[in-house]
Amino acid sequence: MKQTEVGLIPDDWEVKNIIDVLIPSKDNLKIGPFGSQLKKDYLLDNGIYKVFGQDNIYTSDFKYCYRFLTKEHFQKLQSCELKAGDFVISTMGTIGKCDIVPENAGVGIMDSHLVRLRLSSYIDKVFFKHFFQSEIIQKQISALSVGGIMDGLSATIIRKLNVIFLPKQEQQRIAKALSDVDAVISTTEKLIQKKKNIKQGTMQELLTGKKRLPNFATTTATKQTELGEIPADWEVKTLGELCSLITKQTGFDYSATIKPSLVLEHKNNTLPFIQNKDFEEEKINFNTDFYIPVEIAKRFPKIYLNEDVLLISISGRIGNVAYFKHTQDAFIGGAVGIAHFYNKHIINYCMRYLLSPNGQKQIFANEKSGAQHNLTIADVRKLSIPMPTNNKEQTAIANVLSSMDKEIETLNTKLEKYRNLKTAMMQQLLTGKIRLK
Repeated sequence: MKQTEVGLIPDDWEVKNIIDVLIPSKDNLKIGPFGSQLKKDYLLDNGIYKVFGQDNIYTSDFKYCYRFLTKEHFQKLQSCELKAGDFVISTMGTIGKCDIVPENAGVGIMDSHLVRLRLSSYIDKVFFKHFFQSEIIQKQISALSVGGIMDGLSATIIRKLNVIFLPKQEQQRIAKALSDVDAVISTTEKLIQKKKNIKQGTMQELLTGKKRLPNFATTTATKQTELGEIPADWEVKTLGELCSLITKQTGFDYSATIKPSLVLEHKNNTLPFIQNKDFEEEKINFNTDFYIPVEIAKRFPKIYLNEDVLLISISGRIGNVAYFKHTQDAFIGGAVGIAHFYNKHIINYCMRYLLSPNGQKQIFANEKSGAQHNLTIADVRKLSIPMPTNNKEQTAIANVLSSMDKEIETLNTKLEKYRNLKTAMMQQLLTGKIRLK
């Protein structure tokens, strides 16, 4: 191994400036057209000559396009054309996101948020894509951006990047190994999305009574309610009838309490300070940004949680709902409504309904306009929930949906494992610590 600008690499590998691995041409590194070259007035809603952007890279889909040019304008900007095999990099948003233009992309140019590289035949393009997304490149981009505004990736920065050069056959072996993991990641992501779609459909049917679980459909009769048609043996209840609702406690001064002197690291004698950003899709993150000393929290018992409740975001991120199943005490932020249910066995069912398409529709129908989304506690009390009168049916429905959640959670754990595996493989393979024969 030898020490280089990018760290330790094998003796038979080299470090080159990125320009040295491009074809010998003045257009081997090109950024898309700016300003008057590509005015909005020039863009069409359909046509033959496409204008590719970051969306095409984010989705790895170059077939879809929503901006087009006339043949005349395309010819004027032909130096910015994207051809099959071109390596393209996003300069804004997710900086450094990259892809290879496929054969079926069609004819078109890139916009100003893309940079095009035309790689030498000595470089395997798939290998280069993995390499460009590696820590080796990302560290260089960060270092080269010091003192500047890291809102975008410029052609100037790209020209200064160093890359590792190794035999093409070895590049291809590394590319295959990493692409195999990518395939597993992609398959898992698609399966998770499929399971989520199935869950959405199941929620829509079970939580409206359109589909009944076995042993509970004692009648096929229905009745009309303010929420539409529901089974005759169901009822509609408002949250105000099912629970008491409160938000931040009078006398608790958030601005005075949540200040640097009291923003403590998670340690003994503190409680996690739960805000609406700390729960989403019924999960609560107890590893929060803020912690409250227990002695301060105990002064405000209404927002000191030590029992099962339902949390509902009422400002900013409305639509967030979570079942706080008491496993540890916590303290609650001011943008969160706390629902103390009279019968705690229905908390899970009510959470499921409020997260369903119909429940979310009700929540957003009550939002107040302003600088951010807002609900009042009065709005939350009015939210209506259709439910079986049979407690066992409520529990059974919630349990079916919880089982689906666990299945999705298991897949998410696998996905995280595969992503971590790829990161570890990149670290080993792209530095030559492990060589593939």
